[in-house]
Amino acid sequence: MTGAHPGNVRPMADATTSSITIAAPPEHVMAVIADFPAYPEWAEQVKSVEVLSSGDDGRAERVRFTMDAGPIKDSYTLDYNWAPDGRSVSWTLVKGQIQKAQNGSYTLAGTAGETTVTYSLAVDLNIPMIGMLRRKAEKVIIDTALKGLKRRVESTS
Repeated sequence: MTGAHPGNVRPMADATTSSITIAAPPEHVMAVIADFPAYPEWAEQVKSVEVLSSGDDGRAERVRFTMDAGPIKDSYTLDYNWAPDGRSVSWTLVKGQIQKAQNGSYTLAGTAGETTVTYSLAVDLNIPMIGMLRRKAEKVIIDTALKGLKRRVESTS
């Protein structure tokens, strides 16, 4: 990512990143990532999802989430950008209650039998949070999501 960044958006270089390997082809993994209505079934903290708009290809472009992560509850809307090769998707926050910025991405690399999924996430909240604590929270969110994604994909392959 290059160029200027608005004040409340951190460049992805400042994001927290983690990866997991899933025993399924990349297109199957991306199909699960793109199936937003099913998120409450496998993404622990997601309570409801509503696709607000989709592109000509049928992929969701704007999605509203309701999340409950114990002390942190939020309702927020994300805009999605799907790579033409089907190997990555990125998103940015449109609006949130406690989030003032969120930039994230899933990047897939693999073969017919195995996919490595890399999840990057940068979140800024409307409440002050020490950088170290924010990174720890991002890491928990990422690791929980990747484990849930792996379980979901491998149980449906």
